[in-house]
This record gives sequence, C-alpha cells and structure tokens, in this order.
Amino acid sequence: MTHIVVIGCGVVGATIAYELSQIPQFTVTVLDQQQPAQASTGAALGVLMGAISHKTKGRAWQMRSSSLQRYETLIPELENITGRSILFNRQGILMLCFAGENVQKWQELIATRQTQGWDLQQLDVAQIQSNYPQINCENVIGAIHSSQDRQVDPTALTLALVDAAQRNGVNFQFGVKVEAFKTVNGQQTQSICSQLLTTGGELNVDWIIVSAGLGTTPLLPTENHQKSVKIRPVLGQAIQLKLSQPLSNIEPVISGDDVHIVPLGNAEYWVGATVEFPDDSDEIVADTTLMNQVMEGAIRLCPALSQAKIIRQWSGLRPRPDGRPAPVIDYLSGFENILLATGHYRNGVLLAPATAQTIHKMIVKKLGI
Repeated sequence: MTHIVVIGCGVVGATIAYELSQIPQFTVTVLDQQQPAQASTGAALGVLMGAISHKTKGRAWQMRSSSLQRYETLIPELENITGRSILFNRQGILMLCFAGENVQKWQELIATRQTQGWDLQQLDVAQIQSNYPQINCENVIGAIHSSQDRQVDPTALTLALVDAAQRNGVNFQFGVKVEAFKTVNGQQTQSICSQLLTTGGELNVDWIIVSAGLGTTPLLPTENHQKSVKIRPVLGQAIQLKLSQPLSNIEPVISGDDVHIVPLGNAEYWVGATVEFPDDSDEIVADTTLMNQVMEGAIRLCPALSQAKIIRQWSGLRPRPDGRPAPVIDYLSGFENILLATGHYRNGVLLAPATAQTIHKMIVKKLGI
C-alpha cells in the first residue's frame, strides 16, 4: 500500500482525498489544524466561471473544462453516497455587458466555445427584460448566458467530500498541526520525505500533497532547499441578503461590473465580492467603502435588493501565488515525493476537480500503476 498524506482540508484538499480514496492501492490520511472548509473555502461564493471565462486554450482552459464536466457527475455521486444535499445551481451564469464594452470579444468567445462544444448565447436588451425581469437594463447593452456554468455551495461540497472519503477509508485528523518533515537523500540532488512529525504523532509517508492555501509557505521544508513558492493573501468581502420573495422564477448567477449576485434558494443571495490586495507586510484590513460600492452596484443591477435584509457580512482571504500563475500544481523543488496543489486564488472551487485529477495522474505515472 502507498501511504499518501494530504495537508489541508479545504475544497481542494478534500477533493484530492476523495479522488485518491477510490484507488485500492492507496491509503490516504488528511491533516488540518482546523476543521474542514474553515479558511479560503469558507470565503468563496462557489461561482464556477468556466465557459464564460476568456481562457480558451492551454492548461487554464483545460482545467476549467475538465472541472465543469466532473462536477456534473460529482455532485449527484456525492449526494447518493452520503445522503447529503448540496446546493448546485444549474441555471448558469448571466454576464451583463455595458455601454462602452467591447462586444466583439464576446462574439469571438461564443464562436470559440461553439467549436469546443460549449454553449454561450448572446442576448439583447429585450431578451434580458423578457427572461430576467429582476434586472435593471439601464446602461446594459446586452448579455451572455452561459448555460453550462454552475454555482455550488463550497462548504456543503467540502463536507460531503469528507464524508464520502471517510466511507472509502480515508483517515481525517483535524486539529493536528504539521511540525516537521523528516527527509532522506533520494536520487541525485533530490530528497525524499519519509516521515511527518505532527502534534498528533509521527506518520510514515510515501507521498505528501500540500494543499494548505495560505498555510503553504510557512509549512514547506527548507533544509538545503529554497522555498520555491510564496503564497500571499488577497481579501474578499461579501454580504448575504434575504428578501421576502425570490427576485425571479429563473435565477442564474448574475455577474457584471465586478459584481456577483448569487442565488442561494429561499430568497437568499450572496452579493460580492471585493478584491483587496495586501501591503508589503501581507496585512489587509477590509475596506468597508469597497463593499458598499459592490452593494450599490448590485442594487443598480437588481433594484429589489434594496429591500433585502442583511443576514451576515463576512470577509476572507484567498491564496495567490507571488510571481507565478495560479494555481501551483507541481513537485516541490528538491523533493521526489512532495506535491503542491495550492494557490488557486479565486478559482479554488472551480478548479478543485481538475486539480485532483492532475495530482492523481502525477502519482500514478510515477508509480507506474
């Protein structure tokens, strides 16, 4: 048996654990110093912007495409295994276009997606008003509806992944902190981590997958190796609202002018999210002015939101790699058996399935299974 330890149990780590748990030759342990879905996953709206994104080739598009396809089977699979209900909005994403916007780029994207087998529809103002009466079309010149993009509840998804993985034999250890990596020399200049020292005891390991988000950089071993990855925080704020009745019978995620209006059912909505960068010391203080601007923008788009009751406001940090593209899915420099699956920035939920598939392929290839 090959013992694989996943460090971090946000949506990415939980998805990796679940996918690996289906391989009979693998024994999987997941470590997290917190309970699942407490960090960046808990600060995500769960909007799966795949087909509507302007990524059209290379890894960036392939991961989005693979994840969207996997979600269509993953959600019912998890619900069937666990008996849990996972909010999964299948009504797509409606991206609004405004005066002065380059409409040609959207037309080109529609044509590209058609060749790739994905459905994007361009709507004029009359169609928007007819299909989505909740939207104020002042300054709106059209919209793109992406019927195959989705939105999912990240916390419910993560808890279902943990539940399903446990049923497959994964050992989850929460409230456990990794204290040290015990390494031995491998081939050439590479090292192998043979043991993890944790607050819960020692673990003999064959593979380690670091999926710790903002906890990645301070966690990584440094003996004879420079830290090759620096993950920095980006803050996001959002507000959860409740109305007396839903905005409409048809409720896709509405996006436009850097505002997302995310239906949650029961006439509840997320409105968000800000993107706030740190200073040189990585300190960020949530700027209430920015959140107020997002809320004002949401009310301009859907005036009925002015009557909504605020249920809660939150802010959370997203992990963004410094000086390299997100996400980081690679071997840790200098190590044969430590893989990184971290730094997904604003796309952790979207790219979790593709990340798990990539990690699985990397390990299987190395083992020759």
